Amino acid sequence: MAKHYLFLVAAIFAEVLATTSLARSESFTRLGPSLITIAGYAVAFWCLSFPLRVMPTGVVYAIWSGMGIVLISAVAWIWYRQSLDFPALLGMTLILLGVVIVNVFSQSIGH
Repeated sequence: MAKHYLFLVAAIFAEVLATTSLARSESFTRLGPSLITIAGYAVAFWCLSFPLRVMPTGVVYAIWSGMGIVLISAVAWIWYRQSLDFPALLGMTLILLGVVIVNVFSQSIGH
């Protein structure tokens, strides 16, 4: 099961890289960020296919998308100075709590 979580983490990081590059691709008019976006999403989906073999789709997607939202927001905040207000931070905190609850308490995942 640990191998599948490693692939899930890799999928999350590839998606964060791809989405960050997508924001810099200027609607796919800049070659470098556009290529990173395409490659990043390809790697993300490939990595995502492994945990989907042994974990429920909804759980995998909740972890992948939830962590992606939080990490992309953190990258945008730190690197690009895109500040977040209290409601945004509260919402992301609730997303993180949801991911923790699914991982710690859900019987849907074979730990």
